[in-house]
Amino acid sequence: MELAYIPSPSRGVIHLGPIPLRGYAFCIIIGVFVAVWLGNKRWVARGGRVGTVADIAVWAVPFGLLGGRLYHVITDYELYFSEGRDWVDAFKVWEGGLGIWGAIALGALGAWIGCRRRGIPLPAYADAVAPGIALAQAVGRWGNWFNQELYGKPTDLPWALHITSSTDGRVPGYYHPTFLYESLWCIGVALLVIWADRRFKLGHGRAFALYVAAYCAGRGWIEYMRIDDAHHILGVRLNVWTAIIVFLLAVTYIVVSSKKRPGREEVVEPGAFDGEAEEGEKADGEEKAATDSDKAATDLTKADADKAEVDADEAGSAKKT
Repeated sequence: MELAYIPSPSRGVIHLGPIPLRGYAFCIIIGVFVAVWLGNKRWVARGGRVGTVADIAVWAVPFGLLGGRLYHVITDYELYFSEGRDWVDAFKVWEGGLGIWGAIALGALGAWIGCRRRGIPLPAYADAVAPGIALAQAVGRWGNWFNQELYGKPTDLPWALHITSSTDGRVPGYYHPTFLYESLWCIGVALLVIWADRRFKLGHGRAFALYVAAYCAGRGWIEYMRIDDAHHILGVRLNVWTAIIVFLLAVTYIVVSSKKRPGREEVVEPGAFDGEAEEGEKADGEEKAATDSDKAATDLTKADADKAEVDADEAGSAKKT
């Protein structure tokens, strides 16, 4: 028995009457809120309107969840369509199984649709939400802890993850907590992107590309540690190859984009400043109207006082006469 280790939860779901509350789902939901919150702050700082990030997320999040599930089901089809398996399980997202590669791909499609409807350039939006996506992944990875899944090789390190479940071929024991490694790595990626964006004024999608490249660099070695079933190409896990290819594409984009479109977008949301100007003009108009009203009231009061004084003088003159 290990003297120090990370315990696994005894169960990943709590029932509130007939309603199941799943740890995996909560991690995904919290991650989405974190991404939208940070993305909104960065978008407004870039000159966009408050609420735009959330409006576009209404398109991006469902597409991302669909893409993540599709990638997982396609690359691990034997879990759902092989002999003895029930294909209906492919729809049970709450049991785990979202591929980040599919989530980013279809999530980007959903974001593009939302951006197009608002007349916003997708690269600028992607730059704003990139660190938030990394933090969402950091939170979401804890869903794997609740499900006791996607752990690494056996280890006797003090931070080993204690797996107690024996379902779906699991062997109870102590393993590398790859979910924790990736969670911490994603936090580091978010901080890197925020720092680099401030330092180098990244624009035209380069902050997002930096996030992708940095994440792939970490995902490669973390994926190599995992022991769950996966397809292999030339003896290397499929997701490792995916990480390598996507990393190279992201780096290439950064280099090419820096030469073709240096600097950062001056306007990220057309009409945002016009809206602010209109609100400012409206406020100035209301303030001017209030000032004129006060001035008119003061003049009226002064006129009444002068009239009263004249009437008093006339009355006094009449009395003397």
